[in-house]
Amino acid sequence: MPAGAFPQGFFWGTATSAYQIEGAWNEDGKGPSIWDTYAHTPGKIKNGDTGDVANNHYHRYKEDVALMKGLGANAYRFSISWPRIFPQGTGAPNAKGLDFYNRLVDELLAAGIAPFPTLYHWDLPQALQDKGGWQSRDIATAFGDYAGYMAEQLSDRVHRFFTLNEFRNFTDTGYRGIETKVGGGVVRLENAPGLSLGPAELNQVRHHAVLAHGLAVQAIHANGKKGTQCGPAENLQNAVPLIETEEHIRAARAATRELNAPFLTAMLEGTYTDAYLKDAGRDAPKFSDDDLKVISSPMDFVGINVYRPSMYVLASDNAAGSRDMPFNKSHPKMHSAWHVLGPESLYWGPKLVQSLWKPQAIYITENGCATDDVIAADGNVYDTDRIMFLRAHLTQLQRATADGVPVKGYFQWSTMDNFEWIYGFGDRFGLVYVDFKTQKRTPKMSAAWFREAATSNRVM
Repeated sequence: MPAGAFPQGFFWGTATSAYQIEGAWNEDGKGPSIWDTYAHTPGKIKNGDTGDVANNHYHRYKEDVALMKGLGANAYRFSISWPRIFPQGTGAPNAKGLDFYNRLVDELLAAGIAPFPTLYHWDLPQALQDKGGWQSRDIATAFGDYAGYMAEQLSDRVHRFFTLNEFRNFTDTGYRGIETKVGGGVVRLENAPGLSLGPAELNQVRHHAVLAHGLAVQAIHANGKKGTQCGPAENLQNAVPLIETEEHIRAARAATRELNAPFLTAMLEGTYTDAYLKDAGRDAPKFSDDDLKVISSPMDFVGINVYRPSMYVLASDNAAGSRDMPFNKSHPKMHSAWHVLGPESLYWGPKLVQSLWKPQAIYITENGCATDDVIAADGNVYDTDRIMFLRAHLTQLQRATADGVPVKGYFQWSTMDNFEWIYGFGDRFGLVYVDFKTQKRTPKMSAAWFREAATSNRVM
């Protein structure tokens, strides 16, 4: 195997989400989502941007699939808009909404690109939010029903489904807001629906989210064609050993298990950790043994989004067995305020997931960075920092696969510039530059780098 090569059959993909690119927010029977509501609320999104049109992917999907083929991608992770399928969240399905995803899947397959749909990427039907959203236990059942319906409709052509994307982001940032320490400052993150719940209510929201995942796993396996696979796409909270010796690696492993206690740990172990419940005290979520059995329904793979280390750790003789090290004020970072640079996270993230839970397969469902992109006088976009980022991270990922970590694919975030949530259209994550006034797409230099890596199956 050539130096830097990935295993045979490795998926090289790019990723997007429905609200961020589709547009057509109120067309063909689609119901409103919480992001439609939130983005239309003055003061919530930078520059007053919305996803009403975004990349107009709903109408330009054929052009966009051709772009993906030109990138050398053999897989595409996209999300299905729940309110486009069920405008009220439940009830009768919207045939025109389903038809769009049928056309998209067929277009991808014709281009030799494997479809990897995500069933929930934050755009909850507003009708369900009006009934309590993720605060209501009923939402878990509604999501399971929706997941089963999509598996029934698409699994003749789609073989792998992701259930929910980034549990912590849509629960914690949507229902409380979180603060991230970066260097000497603090970055506050908030997402739709923009609530500020207390800790007990938030923990119950978290529980309903993982319960929804478990019900979706059961429904996909029950309603999909034989062999249909599924798993989550979680924003892994990963502890990276600052020094790579066995005692510090053990500390990072234990810290990673505890950092993911409300979500991935619960899904893969069928329990909430003692430390999580003790720390929550009277604010712990209310649950039953049957809930835990559903939450830990056997999944076929684990998807993890990895952008940065959550923390660096060293072993310690304290009760936790580790101590986290603050990022130095001068620690290098990418363009986004929250994005400290730590390529080794793409080694230790999947490595520790394998060590802790031994999944059959792992997918890197998101990895990428925003850059301050402009089109040069010669028509090119010279995003050298993104190429540096991709090379450094994929070198670490190849190190993981060489160590036997069962990483089956990598999805770069994102296919093209898009609506970047509360940052509007200001932060550009794409391999393809988008002029949002004209909708012209221009592949960047990183697109050429990605194409070479994907077609040769190795780090370039």
